Amino acid sequence: MYLDNASTTPLTPQVKNYIISLLDTYQNPSSMYQSGVNAKQIIATARNNVAKFIKANPEDIIFTSSGSASNNLAIQGFIGNAMSYFMMYSPIAHKSMIKCVENVENCIHPHQCQSIPVDKHGFFDLKEFENKLKSHCNTDRLLVALDYANSEIGTIQKIKEVIEITHKYNGIVYLDCTGSISQISIDVKALDVDMAGFSAHKLSALKGVGVLYKKKYIELEPLIYGSQEQGLFGGTENVLGIAALGKAVENYDYSSVTSNNRDYIYNYIKNNIPDSYLVGADLKHRLPHNLYICFKGIQGESLMILLDMNGYQVSTGSACTSGDLTPSSTLLAIKMNKENINSCIRITLNGNEEIKELNKFCTTLKKCVETLRGIK
Repeated sequence: MYLDNASTTPLTPQVKNYIISLLDTYQNPSSMYQSGVNAKQIIATARNNVAKFIKANPEDIIFTSSGSASNNLAIQGFIGNAMSYFMMYSPIAHKSMIKCVENVENCIHPHQCQSIPVDKHGFFDLKEFENKLKSHCNTDRLLVALDYANSEIGTIQKIKEVIEITHKYNGIVYLDCTGSISQISIDVKALDVDMAGFSAHKLSALKGVGVLYKKKYIELEPLIYGSQEQGLFGGTENVLGIAALGKAVENYDYSSVTSNNRDYIYNYIKNNIPDSYLVGADLKHRLPHNLYICFKGIQGESLMILLDMNGYQVSTGSACTSGDLTPSSTLLAIKMNKENINSCIRITLNGNEEIKELNKFCTTLKKCVETLRGIK
């Protein structure tokens, strides 16, 4: 049973069938002959669908190769070679954003990037955030980079407030929606966000495609030089991947996204597995399909492996940091108890699981925890 939907999502039958119908569309969309023009039209249709999906204009949509690429294009592209800039970023953001910020500091000017203070649940300290922005409002380029919600511990930020505060000091906001896009819809115009990015494979489309939305007036330095995607992300377009994303979002239904299954599992754990607790925000303020649970006295990685042996795929955190034995940067940022920092697993659902499947998983989880704790 697959319970790692924050890592990636399976293709829907509709997307699969659409991909199959396009397998012979191999022509270069920059070619002038008809089949090339047809490939270009497939991209245009997908661009329109993506724009409609996030309530944007099609000309403001740029296709990249991943959510990580979108993060890099937005951040590095905006800062460019600016001599005067200040950036605030989320310390619990995706690793690609953290690494990008580190690169900006190392390659341009040091000490111009500061993390946004967070509490033990992963929420921003907005008062301190505003104080820091206010003290740097005279810089040439002021950027705030954050994720809509943390895909590891599930905490959803007060995005509208962050944007309003940033705009008050003439700053620009980049919002990474990769971890939230499958569960929380985004209206870029209503939010008044300046730039936003996400990845296709979180929406039951193919890997290898990302999206960057930016307001028309924002100028970026290219991440990859070339003629495609407004000259910002060069290279022959991934027609099949872009088409799959366009199909995936065409009729995406957020009304079916509920927390029912997540809450069912959480209540079972709370009532049946002692010495366990929820990490991150409470149920009301976290992603509806996310659970991040600490089981005291055991290694999260050992529990993950034992569950896998019993047919259940969960994770210990972001898939992009799997194999990294150092503690999660998110857990370090929220100052989690070091004794328990390696005792967690992440369970992320798709919301369509049946109760009998959940019951079986819950009883298996309990047995696995007891096995690792040496309980007979």
